[in-house]
Amino acid sequence: QVQLVESGGGLVQAGGSLRLSCAASGRTFNSYVMGWFRQAPGKEREFVAAIWWSHGSTYYADSVKGRFTISRDNAKNLVYLQMNSLKPEDTAVYYCVDRTKVVATPITRAGGYDYWGQGTQVTVSS
Repeated sequence: QVQLVESGGGLVQAGGSLRLSCAASGRTFNSYVMGWFRQAPGKEREFVAAIWWSHGSTYYADSVKGRFTISRDNAKNLVYLQMNSLKPEDTAVYYCVDRTKVVATPITRAGGYDYWGQGTQVTVSS
């Protein structure tokens, strides 16, 4: 059973930066895609960013493109989300996700992921 544990959330002022980390354990095979979703109070969970484990290609939501960077450390089974130029609308619980196989579901859809972390709170004050 794969477990994902996020860290690095917190409170930051608008314009500031945070780096989230996600540690994957219990894995006996390589992941296919890992990524981040977020959910703000009263809103649906939304896609943030994804990275293909084998070749490192990335994909971002338009709302974070140019501000957030996703990366991974294959040897340590870690995924990072560097968040710069944070805005109050980035306030949410951020979840690390893991897709272990190729499926038809788009990577932007929450239903296409096999494992989810517990989430880490990010709060951006204005």
